Amino acid sequence: MNKKKPNILLLFPDQHRGDWMPYDKEIMHEFGMDELPLKMPNIEKLMENGVTFPRTVTSSPLCAPARACLASGLRYDKCNVSDNNVDYPIGQKTFYNVLKDAGYNVGGVGKFDVHKKTSWWGLDGWVEQLGQIGFTHAIDNEGKWDAIRSGSDEPKGPYMKYLHDSGMVNIHIDDMNARRRKPLYAKCTDLPDEAYCDNWLSQNAITMLSKFEKQKPWFLQVNFTGPHYPWDVTQNMKESWKNVGFSIPNSMGDMDKDAINSVRQNYAAMLQNIDKNIGLILDKVKDRGELDNTVIIYSSDHGEMLGDFEKFGKNIYLRGSVHIPLVISAPGLQKNCIRKQLVELQDLTSTIVSLAGCDMPEAKDSISLVPVLKGVEGAVKRQYITSGLKDWRLICDEKYKAIFKCDEKIKLFDIQEDPWENNDIAEENPEAVQKISMYLDDLIQGAR
Repeated sequence: MNKKKPNILLLFPDQHRGDWMPYDKEIMHEFGMDELPLKMPNIEKLMENGVTFPRTVTSSPLCAPARACLASGLRYDKCNVSDNNVDYPIGQKTFYNVLKDAGYNVGGVGKFDVHKKTSWWGLDGWVEQLGQIGFTHAIDNEGKWDAIRSGSDEPKGPYMKYLHDSGMVNIHIDDMNARRRKPLYAKCTDLPDEAYCDNWLSQNAITMLSKFEKQKPWFLQVNFTGPHYPWDVTQNMKESWKNVGFSIPNSMGDMDKDAINSVRQNYAAMLQNIDKNIGLILDKVKDRGELDNTVIIYSSDHGEMLGDFEKFGKNIYLRGSVHIPLVISAPGLQKNCIRKQLVELQDLTSTIVSLAGCDMPEAKDSISLVPVLKGVEGAVKRQYITSGLKDWRLICDEKYKAIFKCDEKIKLFDIQEDPWENNDIAEENPEAVQKISMYLDDLIQGAR
């Protein structure tokens, strides 16, 4: 790395499940899947230029808690954001604060979800809380459903203000209302490409980059709204996917195969569109002459079931919901590597702080991945990874995944033999249940 503090670009889509990545056949085989026909050339290039962690789970498969864990470096039980009805607590340390104190410009665009309970984003995307948790620059916009719930009559955030001002708000409202509670609705929106939210917010990112002083290091988090449900894509986004077939979901029941395939086409189109915007953002970094001193991280807050077990969305302990992508490309460090360490989302907290040459002792549940990026053998060896929400916790080690849910028997899956988690083997494996239950005791002790 250069002696100058590195810039850090965190690319953070909403609801990108971890097995829908351009992995090779070996990794996909471990997931019990064939290779997917994804079109993500910029992500592939990041993977070639960095380190990929295919065994990463979210701290919690829900927007606000996951992002609170990332900000604080704490696991779900300690992040103080139990669900989407709780704002991030002012006064709780964030890595954004640490970077700001170290002299960084700290920027963010898109869907932050750090004050989700408070349905007001500022018409320019700035509220005082963002400054209090460490941002120096921000355009925080509404999520997909938050925008409709809060701003149909009068905008409460910058994206709906843009649509109101441009005379396109009714197009968006009508389209989203048609999709409400219809997971298999996969028609195209009539919004033009420039008004599609991920394209709009990516232009905000490019504009923000142009405002960062070159003499100061910067951090920029780009919070894409896709590929979050509903499957709203523009006509141009859908065009190249019309004849593409995807594998059917795991344990899909009697759901309509053609309808499912259309949804998966839209999901892939949203990922392709995010990838395209990542390319535009990286072009801006390159134009600034900063690409060789910029760390690039790609991850997500949680996954998406996409029809597996007849479910859509997140919130549950199954793989589609909790498994997330993670790629880190850092100049001067390892390239084109797959590392299968067990990783939790909040490990990014200490990783980012460490890359910036800083320290954050408050991030007690976060392990820096920098030694792995440097190629240190045996670095970052978690015995288990965990995720949770409300009434359940999961614990996963190299072989087993256990689910602990209130008033229910423990579930146990052999994820090496049964990567789809179809078969509960708890009753015939009491020793494995006992061992992994010891990890739960450790987790509970750590949360006190």
